[in-house]
Amino acid sequence: MRTLPETLEAAVGPFTDVIEATAATAAVPADQLTNPTPCADYAVRDLLRHLLYWSPRMAAAVRGEPPLPAEGGEEGVELGADWAERLRERTADLVAALGRPGALAGTTTMGGGELPAVMIGGMALCELVLHGWDLAVAVGAGYRCPEPVAEELCAVLARMGDQGRAMGVFGPVVEVPASAPPLERALGLSGRDPEWRPAGVGDRSGPLAAR
Repeated sequence: MRTLPETLEAAVGPFTDVIEATAATAAVPADQLTNPTPCADYAVRDLLRHLLYWSPRMAAAVRGEPPLPAEGGEEGVELGADWAERLRERTADLVAALGRPGALAGTTTMGGGELPAVMIGGMALCELVLHGWDLAVAVGAGYRCPEPVAEELCAVLARMGDQGRAMGVFGPVVEVPASAPPLERALGLSGRDPEWRPAGVGDRSGPLAAR
């Protein structure tokens, strides 16, 4: 049975592949960054800003470092030409921070109240898998999530889902068949429709879920 840090390590590869695909498709045409995503209030560029903003804040929290300043929030993040490289680096740093001995023990904070450090691990898994899928379908890239990673995500969402919905992080559960692949079940638990696609964008790179 994998530990949460090992599950996060396994989720990095598919997430990085999506970042590369997003960078490639966003270059031609450039307006791919304005594509809608399954996150109702986020276009692709907004979701990238979200990921760039929160990954170092989660890493600082599990290291026990002081919370990073808000610096204008997500909207204050400049993408720039090097956004893909920065996002890869910040993701690797976050996963490394979560893999440190004792990183998931005790409590920590990202600037609000205290929360269990293990919750940061669950949040990071949601960021990598759910937002990895969000980006993939938004730009028409393929996304393959290893089944053990998706199964762990289902368990995380079962624990955190009610709180996330109360905070507006997740939408109402979307019912999917119990026999559906674990990624589709996780998407439903997070309030996402596994069949969601933006108008005019097709999947050019194969299946979105490992089956």
